[in-house]
Amino acid sequence: MNDGIVSTILARCKRCYSCIRECPAQAIKVINGQAAVLHERCIVCGHCVKVCSQNAKRIASDIEKVRNEILTQPKTIAIVAPSFAASFPTDYLKLPAALRKLGFSKVIETAFGADLISSHYLKVFESENKKTIISSACPAVINYIEKYHTDLVPNLAKIVSPMIAMGRYLKSNLGSDYKVVFVGPCIAKKQEYLDDEVRGAIDAVLTFTDIKRMFIQQEIEPGKMEESNFDPPHAYMGKAFPLAGGLLKTAKIPGDILEKEIIVVEGKRKVTELIDEISNNNIKAKFVDILFCEGCISGPAIDSELNYYSRREKVINYIEDKINSTDKQIWKSNLYNSRKINFLRNFSAKSQTRPYPSEERIKEILAQTNKFAPQDELNCGACGYNTCREYAVAIAKDLAENEMCMPYLIDELGKAYNDLSNTQEQLRTAEKLASIGQLAAGVAHEINNPLGTIILYSSLLKKQLLHMQEGGQNAEDLDLIMSEANRCKNIVANLLNFARQGKLNITKVDLSFLLEEIVKTIKVNPLYENIEINIDGLIGSSVIDGDEDQLKQVFLNIINNACEALEELEEDCRKSITVKLKWENDFLVTEINDNGPGISKENFIKVFTPFFTTKKIGKGTGLGLAITYGIVKMHQGFITFQSGQGKGTTFVVKFPKENKTQTINLN
Repeated sequence: MNDGIVSTILARCKRCYSCIRECPAQAIKVINGQAAVLHERCIVCGHCVKVCSQNAKRIASDIEKVRNEILTQPKTIAIVAPSFAASFPTDYLKLPAALRKLGFSKVIETAFGADLISSHYLKVFESENKKTIISSACPAVINYIEKYHTDLVPNLAKIVSPMIAMGRYLKSNLGSDYKVVFVGPCIAKKQEYLDDEVRGAIDAVLTFTDIKRMFIQQEIEPGKMEESNFDPPHAYMGKAFPLAGGLLKTAKIPGDILEKEIIVVEGKRKVTELIDEISNNNIKAKFVDILFCEGCISGPAIDSELNYYSRREKVINYIEDKINSTDKQIWKSNLYNSRKINFLRNFSAKSQTRPYPSEERIKEILAQTNKFAPQDELNCGACGYNTCREYAVAIAKDLAENEMCMPYLIDELGKAYNDLSNTQEQLRTAEKLASIGQLAAGVAHEINNPLGTIILYSSLLKKQLLHMQEGGQNAEDLDLIMSEANRCKNIVANLLNFARQGKLNITKVDLSFLLEEIVKTIKVNPLYENIEINIDGLIGSSVIDGDEDQLKQVFLNIINNACEALEELEEDCRKSITVKLKWENDFLVTEINDNGPGISKENFIKVFTPFFTTKKIGKGTGLGLAITYGIVKMHQGFITFQSGQGKGTTFVVKFPKENKTQTINLN
């Protein structure tokens, strides 16, 4: 992907996608977030180079070739594009001397090449063509048509560019042993001179940027050179070629604003629109003069800080300074003597179009970035494409990635942030569980023994009182002592269970069967006889790896909590609990929903905290959900809930189908 004229320096690419937005050929593919140039699709217009603020686009250079292979020979010619006055605004009259100092034996204006082909364009215009003829001086336009509008290849004027015309002229008149180097603002020329149709006319191409770099390397300062003329042959109106309409002026083709047979267009957007119109037979003009840039004075390597109008003025000033100094008799003689040189060429289709995706495929891709209806398509252009639909088409053509959609990424980032916040909260809860677990293990061990003694001696005292037939109030008091002591023992047992560091006894557990058994047990309790409990089980298997006893405790805790919450409703209210089972990828998901009063929002972060409870004194210890949370995590699962006051509560528990974990340390 880096062997074309233009390539991407991936290390500098910063996901701005400006080059995608500017590329008329969709010749840039995003790979891992970076915009790589596809050389086989590239038309070398250079727009991506102009807009890249990170200098992440590399242009192939002939500097080393010129320095080491060409300038080491005695017969070397630099032919300079007529836009040079815009690139060297203060030193353009000194440029020929600077180039000779660099090592070129001759420095000639490429503009004479424009004069050479002007008569050919006039013949094309005057001929009886039934199709619209498209000028062929701009290599980027040629590349665009050959690759993306192959139906218009026959419309291209079969005439070489001024650069090729000049190369053929010089080698024909001076000898093929001369090495000719083109110097100009156009990157596409670097590809044009290698085309098999014109190969051999030019030996290398340097941009104005390349030349300025060579001047610096050789410590040549054009501003300190003497003013010097170009070597012959001298150009006449070909000097106007870099300006819009310059070809018409050179070829003496009428270019009146009311002339409907001729269209002059410059600039990427207008050019692509016009080519589309010609392709669709909506344009009936006889001849169109097209430049992909806004004139050659706006070429990607013009290397000038002047604005468009100042550059144009510099070129016009140069034309005015030199046009009258050209000896027209010698000029005409040079043109006449070149009449046998071949200035024609052919063009061929090199299609790079990719099949247009189906409507179903486009919708599928749009859905991947959460665009399910036209109103979801923001068409913000952040991805580099004008519309979301264009972007989806580019993905289908393997020219883009899903990760280029900025609104989608922002949404995903928001979700990731929320997930991270939830994970951090779970970590904080886990840390609390660990610290409390260590404390609980020690405290439970110390309290358990005294409680056993209290229960034992209370039981003995009660037996003595009953034996002595002195029950009454004393016996009732002893019953209360034993009841409260037993409750303390249950709390201690829960603490030990919560604090333990144990192994999971992993077996195959049928969760549907387990839930049915739990529900049967709960329905026996007379306190819950008015509660509807429904299980929406699975048709297929609901078997997972897990510790059956601990899984039972998880669902007992959650369903019991739901039952106790429903007790708060009025007697005549419908009270229901629904248990649903379903598979999500490799996780078995259990949803337990009740229509109770719900959990207040301020209590959300406390739900899994040990000893937190909203139940009445004596009704709960606040350890049930903390223990549940620990068991779920030991099984590599997830537990979440959704609730709203007056809207009930839904607990969602996910367990992996397979679990190879045997032990887990909560401390």
